[in-house]
Amino acid sequence: MNEIATLSFALGLALSGAVLPVCAQGSTTAASSEQAKVIYHINDSAGQALAALRNMRNQLDTDPKARIVAVAHADGIEFLETDYKDADTVGPLISGLASRGVQFEVCEITMKRKELTKDDFVMEAQFVPSGVVRITELQNKDGYAYIKP
Repeated sequence: MNEIATLSFALGLALSGAVLPVCAQGSTTAASSEQAKVIYHINDSAGQALAALRNMRNQLDTDPKARIVAVAHADGIEFLETDYKDADTVGPLISGLASRGVQFEVCEITMKRKELTKDDFVMEAQFVPSGVVRITELQNKDGYAYIKP
């Protein structure tokens, strides 16, 4: 009786071991065939911008086909301003990421509140009426994943 139980258990393990890699392989292939779409939400330049830029670079190094949109509002727009205190550090990252297809979007509500114009921003910046509404649209309508660095 003990031998039958042991054989049944061994057979069950062998079968599940043979089936699991096939399932895992199939799911990995399906996931990698879809283009990743990701929002990076930045609302604090001092605390988030550099980490977000590095995360975006790492993501593109691993998944070059990923579509990335960085949406900045509130204090998060500062790193895209031409006179940002750490422009020498973030500037090359911004231009490098933009050349790889990353979009940098600035909230116009915040711009108005801070009395800024489009001329106050780096050339890679694009502008949206509302950062929060843009994040909502990208998530709900376009199926973007959300990352808050």
